[in-house]
Amino acid sequence: MIKSKKAPSLELLKTCCRVLEEKKAGDLRVLDVSQQSSITDYLVLATATSDPHLRAMRVELEKAIDAAKTHIVGIEATAGSGWIVVDLFNIMVHLFLADRRSHYGLELLWKDATEISPTDAVATASKPSTAKKHPKPMPKKRKSGTASRPNPSRR
Repeated sequence: MIKSKKAPSLELLKTCCRVLEEKKAGDLRVLDVSQQSSITDYLVLATATSDPHLRAMRVELEKAIDAAKTHIVGIEATAGSGWIVVDLFNIMVHLFLADRRSHYGLELLWKDATEISPTDAVATASKPSTAKKHPKPMPKKRKSGTASRPNPSRR
């Protein structure tokens, strides 16, 4: 199966980051691996403080994914492993206990990936390639409520 970047997966990335931030995930990181991987576009990495915290993050993530009417391809959650993987096809969410995260060092394995701050992922996931740049300001709205458009003849 070939991956595909679509707006729904970018919205799902925002949702995942928002849920994990709300559940107080530690060291939340988003890696754009679309240039390095043929099977996924993003890795979301988060650290839990305990086994109950790890389970709570997974449960809230599943609820949000279900609410977004998105199919979960698979979940790998071996009891006592300290590592849960949620496969959303274009997004792979890795939830760890701190010792497991440092042991496996996924950030080092994907060191050529582009890192996107979780805040930027939530705010600007619709344009991930510009996540490290300053986003362009939104056009001012007219009183009628429609966005102003530049006149292409005025160059």
